[in-house]
Amino acid sequence: MYVITGVTGQVGGALANVLLQAGKPVRAVVRDGNKGAAWAARGCEIALANMTDADALARAFEGAQGVFILPPPEFDPAPGFPEAREVNDAIVAAVTRAKPRKIVCLSTIGAQTTQTNLLTQRTLLEEALKTQPVPVTFLRPGWFMENCAWDVDSARNEGIVRSFLQPLDRAIPMIATGDIGELAAKLLQEEWSGARVVELEGPQRTSPHDIAAAFAEVLGQPVRAQAVPRESWESLFVSQGMKHPTPRIRMLDGFNEGWIDFEGRREDIVKGTTPLVDVIRTLVAR
Repeated sequence: MYVITGVTGQVGGALANVLLQAGKPVRAVVRDGNKGAAWAARGCEIALANMTDADALARAFEGAQGVFILPPPEFDPAPGFPEAREVNDAIVAAVTRAKPRKIVCLSTIGAQTTQTNLLTQRTLLEEALKTQPVPVTFLRPGWFMENCAWDVDSARNEGIVRSFLQPLDRAIPMIATGDIGELAAKLLQEEWSGARVVELEGPQRTSPHDIAAAFAEVLGQPVRAQAVPRESWESLFVSQGMKHPTPRIRMLDGFNEGWIDFEGRREDIVKGTTPLVDVIRTLVAR
C-alpha cells in the first residue's frame, strides 16, 4: 500500500496516476471525503485526515509500504512559521506511531539554505523528519513550471509576462509537476537506508525571456517579459492581502541572487523530460 498526502494537488495527483497505472494499491489522504470521491472511483482507498491531526495521520499511514508527504503550502506564514511547525509535529508523531516502511517527502530546491525565506517551511520539515528512524528521501524540485498559470491572462491579453524573477535573462531550474510525480513514484518503490536528498530539474534551465518565448509560440502572437520593480513588491503583496510579505520577498531574492539553488553536484541532479512549452500549452488550453 502506498499512501499519498496532497493527492488533490498537482504533484500528488500526478504521483497517484503513475502508481495506479502501474497497478499499485494507493491510499489517498484527503481532508474532505467529497474531494476523495474521484480517487475512490479509480480504486483508491480513502483516508480522512487533516495534516495537523497526528492520530488521523497515523491511522492513514498504518501498514504502508511507502508514504508520500506533501504538507499544505502556507503562502503567508506568520513569523516563526507556527503553521508549518504544527504540521511537522503531527507528521513526525504519526510516522513514529505508524512506522511506515519508508517516506518520500516533497521538499524544495534551496532547502539547505540558512537564510530565512518562504521555503524555510520545507527546511523545517526536513529537520523534523531527520529525527525519526524511518528511511526518508527528500525530493527537492526546482521552480514549478505550472507557476506560469499566473501569466496566462496577461500573456494572452497584453502580450506581457510580468516577472519577479530577475534579471530577465537569468535562467533558473524549473520542472513540470508531472515529472515530479513520476520521479516520486519511482523513489517510493526503491529501497534505501537513512536520509537522502534527490534533486530534480527540467530539460534545461529557464529564464523569464524563455517563458515569454514559450507563450509566444503557443499563442501565436508576440509576448515579452517585463520585470516587476523590486521596490514595489512589498506594497503590491500587501495590496493582494498578504500580512507577512517578507518571506515571499526573501524567497524571490534568493532565486534572483543565486543563494536558492541546488545543493548537490550538477551531474547528480535528475533531469525531467517535459519541456516548458508543453506545460504552457496545457495551461493556455484550460
